[in-house]
Amino acid sequence: MEAQIGRFKRVIGDALRSHTEGAQATEIVVAVEVLNRMLDFGRPKSVRVV
Repeated sequence: MEAQIGRFKRVIGDALRSHTEGAQATEIVVAVEVLNRMLDFGRPKSVRVV
C-alpha cells in the first residue's frame, strides 16, 4: 500500500489542484484511472502454452 501511495505521489503529485470537494473527488478518480492504466501498460501479458 505504501508503495502505491508513493508511486501515486511521484507520478501525479502530492497536492490537489482543485478547491471544492466535488472537484477534488473527480481529480482523484481521474488520477487513479491514469495511474492504473500506466501500470497496465508496463505489466507483461502472460499466455499459457500447452
